[in-house]
Amino acid sequence: MKISYTRHHAAMRRSLPRALFALLAISCAFLTPALAQTSGNTVISNQASAVYKDTDNNDYSTVSNTVTVTVANVSGLRILPDNAVNSAVVPGDTNTFFLFTVTNTGNFADQVRFLASGQSLSLTGPGTITAAVIDMDGSNTITAGDINIFSNGADVLHALAQNATATVVVRATISAAASPGDTVQVFLGDAATGAAQGYDNQTPDNPATPSAHEVRTVSATSVNGVREARGDIRVTVQNDAQLRAVLTVPPGPVALGGNISYSTQLCNDGNRPATSMTLGAFTGVYIVMPIPVDTVLSASNTFPAGTLYATTPTSPLTVAPEAATWSNTAPGSLATVTRVAFNVGASLAGGGTCSANIPVVVTITTADATTPIYAIVDAFATNTIGTVLNDQSDSPGAEVTNRGDRNANFDEPRLTLDPVDTGKGIRQPTLLQQVGSVLIGPFGQPAATGPGSSNNTDFTNRSVTTGIAGVPPCAGPVTPACSTNALGFYVFSNTVRNTGNSTDTFTLSAPTVPAGFTVGVGTNIAGPFTTISGGGTFVLAPLARNADANVYVRVQAPAGQQILTGFDSIIQAASGNTPASTNRTIDRLYTGFVRLDKTATVVDAAGNPSATIPGATIIYEINFSNVMTAPDLGSNSSALTATNIVITEDGNLGGNNWATYTTQVIVPAPSVVDSSNNPFGTVTDGAGNPVTVLTNILKGNVPTLAPNQSGKFTFRRLIN
Repeated sequence: MKISYTRHHAAMRRSLPRALFALLAISCAFLTPALAQTSGNTVISNQASAVYKDTDNNDYSTVSNTVTVTVANVSGLRILPDNAVNSAVVPGDTNTFFLFTVTNTGNFADQVRFLASGQSLSLTGPGTITAAVIDMDGSNTITAGDINIFSNGADVLHALAQNATATVVVRATISAAASPGDTVQVFLGDAATGAAQGYDNQTPDNPATPSAHEVRTVSATSVNGVREARGDIRVTVQNDAQLRAVLTVPPGPVALGGNISYSTQLCNDGNRPATSMTLGAFTGVYIVMPIPVDTVLSASNTFPAGTLYATTPTSPLTVAPEAATWSNTAPGSLATVTRVAFNVGASLAGGGTCSANIPVVVTITTADATTPIYAIVDAFATNTIGTVLNDQSDSPGAEVTNRGDRNANFDEPRLTLDPVDTGKGIRQPTLLQQVGSVLIGPFGQPAATGPGSSNNTDFTNRSVTTGIAGVPPCAGPVTPACSTNALGFYVFSNTVRNTGNSTDTFTLSAPTVPAGFTVGVGTNIAGPFTTISGGGTFVLAPLARNADANVYVRVQAPAGQQILTGFDSIIQAASGNTPASTNRTIDRLYTGFVRLDKTATVVDAAGNPSATIPGATIIYEINFSNVMTAPDLGSNSSALTATNIVITEDGNLGGNNWATYTTQVIVPAPSVVDSSNNPFGTVTDGAGNPVTVLTNILKGNVPTLAPNQSGKFTFRRLIN
């Protein structure tokens, strides 16, 4: 008889312990990461077979017993990229994005833990992380359906199948004070070892408790325990567009009645191109030259195509260039021209690129040679983050060279005076001591006061509208059942007033913010907002003495906050001239502010307490109240008053079933609003009609409910 297979191999397999097979499988998974891993809990089954013949050449077949081994779960985690370099950014950029790919490299479905409040992220350099999400729609940006891992109130456990990936999108703001060459680096995770493996698939420093910025797997059932990983991306800061308007002035002296021949050009010394802005109905990158006082534009000029003219009486020099009326046709009388604007193109490249020189000739009209003629030019363009650059702003790159001193009625009064190339005497100013003082308060009321008549306790009370629907008030300790179930925010309107003795800048900060809340400030109600919680600041543009500026404060509350509660964010304004001079206001965010408390009492026909039996009456009482406490409103603080309240009792809605088992009681009253407490509104049926015995929907209408005010809505139902 001849046997055609080696029976001793099968015997050897059966003799090896199953644990050894499992160990070999795990070792292969660790040593050969390039190969697809067998899924955890996979059962590997083996049965030998044989064919053979006898001496008469008959065919036979046989099989062995079956042996099985089960593949163990092996955890694995990878975060890419590592040490990647994104395109350069510019100071003040509010939308710098960093994209990471998180991969489950284990051999079974696992979860990845992202720590609460964005703690799995960190940033070094002059920047601030403002948002981070798990990208759920593949858009590589932040959309409504993404999973928040930045202002998340609790750890996020994100499920990933074997070999599945998740994209994490991080948005950061580059500081406006960042310098060219600065590096901003964003880290996802904090693995400190495993450089050769790209800081991936590492054993955590403390397997039991995540460290400060860690990203790790969740399952503890794997043979190698939880794994952590790290990725990092950096960007380099470069200059945005930086305008340099150059005015060449002849040395003089020039005879009365003669011509002065100027020359001007515009250069961009930044790294990014300068692009168009708008003057009236026209767009471009512009050099604007006011016609100097005591001169008139000469008829000998030949200006390039696209030159604009502003004239009197619609556009005197007291009107800012952006607000002037412009025409691309020269007026009939050049004596009416107050400014000319030269369009040097739709954009101007960076790296020191300069426009062509443009000559401008004016004729002297004054008969008094005592006072020199002063000239100046302005540059106008837009940088890559949408800021309009000009020599009137404090934006980086706004610069004018070769300026002369000027008359008091000359335009652009905010410019620093510089007597370069005038060839004349220098006026010496006498400086006055500048003392800063500031008020900040509710919208339009910066001098408002709060409790104790203090202008540091004035307040604006507002409420979120999201995350509170269907959440009842807490009857005892705070639980998830009586906490907000989603992020909520409100954009507060505040007013800052410069009460100092000169133009000043003001720094806004948030010295007190509720735990987990995010507070941002901007000058537009739709944003963007600069985060000031966590030590950030926002600097207002220079504000003239006695002038007001409106700011918008976005206060965002994380989910899981106690319902019907006020949370105080203190907003502080500090003077730039006198930093110790500050004022505060409170932006108080409520998680809803109208409370409903319901009770049910069962009585018999005589009004005595009764068992819940047919023929008894259930007295339902809804106490409604405005939870805002206001023992001392101060003056002009902004409180919360509820209006147009409709309290609905529907016997067939949701879990309500009293319409099926009870009948409306008309005597002594179909339904009442307790007028002994508040003279509120009326109670009707669901269609606005009087209540009858057939009514199963009741609506209590309350026109207004002031702070600390309350009332009752009572109705009776007879048990069938």
